[in-house]
Amino acid sequence: MSWSEFSYFAIPAVICWLSAGVSVWWRRRPANVLMALGIAVFAAFVVAIWIGQARPPMRTMGETRLWYSFFLALVGFVGYLRSGYRWLLSFAAGMATMFTVVNLLKPDIHSTGLMPALQSVWFVPHVTVYMLSYAMMAAATVGACVQLRNISQGVEDAKIAAFTDSVVRIGFGLLTLGMLMGMVWAKQAWGHYWAWDAKETWALATCVGYMVYIHLRLWRRWPRFTQWMLIVSFVLLMITWIGVKYLPAAQGSVHVY
Repeated sequence: MSWSEFSYFAIPAVICWLSAGVSVWWRRRPANVLMALGIAVFAAFVVAIWIGQARPPMRTMGETRLWYSFFLALVGFVGYLRSGYRWLLSFAAGMATMFTVVNLLKPDIHSTGLMPALQSVWFVPHVTVYMLSYAMMAAATVGACVQLRNISQGVEDAKIAAFTDSVVRIGFGLLTLGMLMGMVWAKQAWGHYWAWDAKETWALATCVGYMVYIHLRLWRRWPRFTQWMLIVSFVLLMITWIGVKYLPAAQGSVHVY
């Protein structure tokens, strides 16, 4: 299997996800089937490309978008099944579709080999944990947007707040775990745990942002500012993942491949 066959899996998955995201507002059961089918089709390609390339498909930005699309759909679907929030399924389906379409238009897969630094036991768990945490933080962010709407109407939904808090705590735990694994990996690859590299600095800023949100929730004050803090933290996360490579300070970064 190669990337040339991606469209044969991506397009059916996108059709299933979009259909699920729309139909969930009228018929839950067909939406569940469609969402699960789309995830299964997409997962089949991830497994097939892993086998076909004889390496984990995590080397390029396009490949990390592949994982992010998968985890967005999976986290959104599981979160929807547990919470019953239709907007969560629609959001997850739409976001997974968007990143999949970007990969269809700009695959960004230029190399099949792995440089020595990536040939590490930490490569797969580090990237997987980060992508899963990124997907969970996306789900939490849409929860914050819904809560901001409720606050503007004079109502704060405790159920949505509890859902968002649970997702953030799990996501933050995974984010921290990913950073710790990255530090051990950096020590093995480059001889130091931390070098204040541009990507490392933004990753730390992201963790601090989510930590501030968690503490604000414990204080239970300034509800509007607290939800905005969650949105700002997600922006920091996206800069860490996608935006850093465009910054002048990152041109010599060991994290830009």
